[in-house]
Amino acid sequence: MHTHVFVDESRRSSYLLVAAFVETRQLPAVRSLMRRLRVAGERRLHFESESDTVREDVIGRLVDAGFRIRTYLGHGLSEAVRQRCLAGLVADLVDERATRLVLDGRGPVEDRIDRRVITRSLRESGVPDDSILYEHLSSHGDPALWVPDAIAWCHGAGGEWRKRVAPLVEAVVDIGVVTRREQVR
Repeated sequence: MHTHVFVDESRRSSYLLVAAFVETRQLPAVRSLMRRLRVAGERRLHFESESDTVREDVIGRLVDAGFRIRTYLGHGLSEAVRQRCLAGLVADLVDERATRLVLDGRGPVEDRIDRRVITRSLRESGVPDDSILYEHLSSHGDPALWVPDAIAWCHGAGGEWRKRVAPLVEAVVDIGVVTRREQVR
């Protein structure tokens, strides 16, 4: 069984990195579902710009579909926190024997930093650099990336929104406060 993990982020009072786990055999259905949930005429589903009505419908469908979600969060400088969250995620993916990691691309410099963090984390976990295929895609590059976008928005919004996605979230990993000194260069 091959697991693909789709990752997006959100910044609110804390930094959130949200990972959605999808088995290979589920990918076509997930992509189809997310395309159907996209507002007509839009390239992608982006929770920050959706109406509450659309958000409620999407979350209801995601909960019905039964995704596996993990949220990594921390406080401090966003880039340093992201790096620590990403390193923790990669270590968990090694334990789970995930085969593919897809991150929402942020730009050439930031994506290069992510690749360094991933490579270092794989080495520290004692596995070859190529044991997990990883790539950055634009947010419209794979509809499965819209799943962590939705969950990240809801978790960050808190209150009723966070409660709605709670059945999907199997773990929330709080990495605490991260300082600039801990940042990869």
